[in-house]
Amino acid sequence: MFIKLYNENPNEKDIRKIAEQLRKGAVIIYPTDTVYAIGCDIKNGKALERVAKIKGVKLSKANFSVICSDLSHLSDYCKQIDNATFKLLKRTLPGAYTYILNANSTVPKIFNAKKKTIGIRVPDNNIARDIVKELGSPIVTTSLRDDDEIIEYTTDPELIFEKYQNQVDIVIDGGYGGNVGSTIVDLTEGYPEIIREGKGDVDAL
Repeated sequence: MFIKLYNENPNEKDIRKIAEQLRKGAVIIYPTDTVYAIGCDIKNGKALERVAKIKGVKLSKANFSVICSDLSHLSDYCKQIDNATFKLLKRTLPGAYTYILNANSTVPKIFNAKKKTIGIRVPDNNIARDIVKELGSPIVTTSLRDDDEIIEYTTDPELIFEKYQNQVDIVIDGGYGGNVGSTIVDLTEGYPEIIREGKGDVDAL
């Protein structure tokens, strides 16, 4: 399925349809504020296995992040965070950052692994956030990387559909994607440590 959505005003009927499919175990490719990503409902184990298979990794070894619509789901997956950390998240999200936080006991069960951390994203993209909002739970997500050594990320949704239509259930066309990933920031020690500088402005940290 190939669905065209506009970031300024995503079609509610299509958002509902996508969320409905995610609940049934669908795997989707969708736009974020950085690059296109592959995702599924965090509550669907079979879909998680499919995402890992597409990426060519074992689920227990996968470094997937979760997409939230806002900060309200944090306590479901993260250990209690201090005021300074929460203020930083509130100030910079939605935005092009992936924050690594200490995971609570829910996370290892989801990934069938001994995970102690989790990456959290609240992208500045209405399509991604509206899907999560309608779904009612986060999406497990991983960037869609290109096989080309020069071009790291695939940006054309039609080419993405051509390549992945038999591996995923829905490809969402949200226009051309970016080719710079999110800035990854480790907050597990209570202060920001930049792991990878990407689209998110490091000066804002």
